[in-house]
Amino acid sequence: MSSQRNPQPNPQPKTTHSKDGTPVAFDQVGDGPPVILALGAFNDRRTGAPLAAFLARRFTVLSYDRRGRGGSGDAPAYDVEREIEDLDAVVRAAGGEAAVVGYSSGAMLALRAGASGLPITRLALYEAPPAQPAEHAVALASLIAAGRRGDAVEYFQRRVVGIPEPVVVQLRHAPFRLALETMAHTLVYDAAIVAYDGLLPAFAAHVRQPVLAIAGSASPPVMRDVAERLGRSLPAGRSLTLEGATHDIDPALLGPVLLGFLEGSGA
Repeated sequence: MSSQRNPQPNPQPKTTHSKDGTPVAFDQVGDGPPVILALGAFNDRRTGAPLAAFLARRFTVLSYDRRGRGGSGDAPAYDVEREIEDLDAVVRAAGGEAAVVGYSSGAMLALRAGASGLPITRLALYEAPPAQPAEHAVALASLIAAGRRGDAVEYFQRRVVGIPEPVVVQLRHAPFRLALETMAHTLVYDAAIVAYDGLLPAFAAHVRQPVLAIAGSASPPVMRDVAERLGRSLPAGRSLTLEGATHDIDPALLGPVLLGFLEGSGA
């Protein structure tokens, strides 16, 4: 059993490098078998810090900045394969194999990485989104190229996430709006990752490790539909509805479930 100390994140992130040389920044806390957090749209590694602290009771947890965010670098051209290589670099930094907890679009990135053959021991997928049309990535790329970052943020909120128009308008004045616009270019990446329609047979053929697909009971029904479909279609897959949970990460609700699954002792 690993240490029970209450770890604190490193003041400065560690850095590894992807296959194309792109630097990938990550925080590491805890002591025990490695677990990597792959987060979603509008997130950087700090988003995962509370969950990382919870899981660090039993595990070494690495929460990283996906390409184009926070302390990580980027490249002129994007391809989903580059993000899979980024995750592979973090797995290598963790010792050569690791469990992965994916959240939102990060859940689909983690699943794609598992299907690509990365040495992932277990996959926990929280609030994996439904498949989206590939046209969203094209439209977002056009907005970013035109310097319309605010419009890209709202396009993603409205068309990809499905936030109602009055809420989109209200969010224009949120204190975090500038932060959303700063990482708006990465929405193209998220849109490309969730354009996975037709790939489920490939996932079923290649993802052999244990998978737990989780959705919140207070999330839209489509999120539970996705979790149940993944649980049915993957050879070692299961699905779980987490009572009281929303799309947001709540370590008090999600943490105990993840500990049980990652330790192989429960759902």
